[in-house]
Amino acid sequence: MTDAMTHENERPMRPALMHGLRCRCPKCGEAQLFTSYLKVTDHCPNCGEALHHHRADDGPAYLTILIVAHIIGFAIHIMWVVWRPEPWVMATVLSVGAVALSLALLPRLKGMIVGIQWARRMHGFGHAA
Repeated sequence: MTDAMTHENERPMRPALMHGLRCRCPKCGEAQLFTSYLKVTDHCPNCGEALHHHRADDGPAYLTILIVAHIIGFAIHIMWVVWRPEPWVMATVLSVGAVALSLALLPRLKGMIVGIQWARRMHGFGHAA
């Protein structure tokens, strides 16, 4: 593949990532990416882009665990050093925080991975419609 063909086929990564983090179509950024909590729509209702090619698999779950574990670990340290709450209070607060943060991050990270795959033309996103 020549350099001209490579540059011609590139899609902008940053807008695709940002659209994915907003749970929007990676191409147009207008329509919702999901039909339910984590179910990616087959085709964008706004621009018609086929989105059924995505292969997010376990990537969003791994990233969510990585981010939530770091945040909760930092929170454990700060809570224990600054406030010294009762163990049951600390466990309850941090458990609720971990669940809420996980539920908030999971669809956004899945959208981001779908955006990366679309921008890099991975898993069928590179084929002409």
